Amino acid sequence: MLEKTFVHIPGVAYLTEKRLWQRGIRCWADALVCEEAPGSFSAARWQLVRDHSRDSMTSLAARDHRFFSETLAARDHWRAYQEFRDRIAYVDIETDGSYYGQAITVVGVYDGTSTRSFVKGDNLEEFAEEIEKYAMLVTFNGATFDLPILRRAFRGVDWSHLHIDLRYVMSKLGYRGGLKHIERETGLCRAAELTGLGGEDAIYLWNEYRRGSTDALELLLAYNAADVENLKCLLEMAFPRLQAELESCLTT
Repeated sequence: MLEKTFVHIPGVAYLTEKRLWQRGIRCWADALVCEEAPGSFSAARWQLVRDHSRDSMTSLAARDHRFFSETLAARDHWRAYQEFRDRIAYVDIETDGSYYGQAITVVGVYDGTSTRSFVKGDNLEEFAEEIEKYAMLVTFNGATFDLPILRRAFRGVDWSHLHIDLRYVMSKLGYRGGLKHIERETGLCRAAELTGLGGEDAIYLWNEYRRGSTDALELLLAYNAADVENLKCLLEMAFPRLQAELESCLTT
């Protein structure tokens, strides 16, 4: 999907992109071989498109996610999923419920294969090194909650990742509400001991752990791990639908 994208080029809106596709210019390579400006493009404007297409091909070949995180609007970062899925992290945080929720207690990071938990008072500082490995982050409501808190807590991290916030992706597909509600609507299940747990329970479990309950921490980490692992399931369900909806413009 990324190589068919033109809306990251200055002056190219969604309608213009669609018109390019309909004229047979369906990817960056097509733009490079088309020397004559199509349709309403001036020669200078078309040269800009071709130059940016060349830069895009070079950046993708170099696996430079920063180029696309800077040029794509946040709502379009999902288009880069296939190209950067091998460097993806599904992320979710828990907090102690303090003012503005700034006190992080747990950060879960799932790379699509295994989950790592970073816990306050144990290994939380190791999160900074871990997150630098990835090109793309996937969250649920992370744009307004998780990522602002993480950026404040880990100011030394290069926060130039591509980011897919599934709250907005799922809303676009007609799913509203919180993560647990959407999981139920889409048929995702959790282990029995995790069913019904929510954010307030996570705060309670952390406080119980602080009082000495290792069982509470174990349950909290399992709850957080389910959050990040189910994000992958939702994205793998959502992406083909988003792609099919967009690619329908290629033939209409």
